[in-house]
Amino acid sequence: MKQLIYAVLGIAVVGGGIGLYASRQQSPVVPPAQAVKVSNTSEPAGTAATRQLPPRTAELSVASSPADAVDAKPVAVAAASEAASATDKEVKQLVNTLISRQAGFDQKQAAWKKLKDSGQLDQAISDLEQRAAGDPKTAEYPAALGQAYLQKASTIQDIPDQGILAMKADKSFDAALSLDPSNWEARFTKAVAMSYWPPQLNKGQAVIDQFTQLIEQQEAQPSQPQFAAPYLWLGDHYQKTGKSDYARATWQCGLERFPADATLKQRLAQPAGQ
Repeated sequence: MKQLIYAVLGIAVVGGGIGLYASRQQSPVVPPAQAVKVSNTSEPAGTAATRQLPPRTAELSVASSPADAVDAKPVAVAAASEAASATDKEVKQLVNTLISRQAGFDQKQAAWKKLKDSGQLDQAISDLEQRAAGDPKTAEYPAALGQAYLQKASTIQDIPDQGILAMKADKSFDAALSLDPSNWEARFTKAVAMSYWPPQLNKGQAVIDQFTQLIEQQEAQPSQPQFAAPYLWLGDHYQKTGKSDYARATWQCGLERFPADATLKQRLAQPAGQ
């Protein structure tokens, strides 16, 4: 299960910060220096000399007067609130990219990497779960949610928890495909995930069926670079199950459609059966 996560969903950046400006009240104006009379021992008693004292210091400690004291707690709360608001906005923007039909494959992969690297996957999952619940007829929501579960699984070490997330992902992909059988991300990621399931679960033929159906669907669409991947994965699955002739035929078919794909070239350069 752990291998599945890293094989399918390793992807590329995040940054940003929030500034907070707080102003302080000005200190009150202090009266000018005053002339005070002091006793002068060098003069006869009963007389006085007038001496000019230096100006009284006008700087007061900020905390010395209740009127000037700054309560740091409201400032900290405001800063945290502003930071949380900015984070929510960023997550929503990235999720909008993930569910957009206009966003390219590379854009979506970059969005996944940014969410993962910034530790915002939990927020993205919560956002997608709310959207899916609020609009159960849009396939893009469960399709992205399934990928989010797998992305989350790649960040944890607990194997049972990874398995739970993988199962939730599979159910989300099924929900997406029931709404839109042509959803490429849902079918591709589901098929790749299933290819890592233990042999005793007998998912081998289901993997073949998923990849075969995906290839048939994408051949009726304008070609895109990621469309080479199903040929690669299907061939690898055949190779893993001992069907070397099927594997090479699949890779060859993919290379005919995507002659620049280096990985398909590499597979075909290997001796048969390896």
